[in-house]
Amino acid sequence: MFKNYITEEAGASAAEYALILAIVGAVIATATIALRGEIVTAINNAKLNVANANSQNTAPSV
Repeated sequence: MFKNYITEEAGASAAEYALILAIVGAVIATATIALRGEIVTAINNAKLNVANANSQNTAPSV
């Protein structure tokens, strides 16, 4: 029974794809939670840089 299962070369089933998708989703969720602070800091820095660039725009209007 197990010998046939191991040597079987049929394509992956939907259950196997679902398991892979669940694992990838869990890894992404864990990374997002672990890096939450860094992500928020990066977004806030980008917002500040855009705001500063807009406030320092002293080019003469045409």
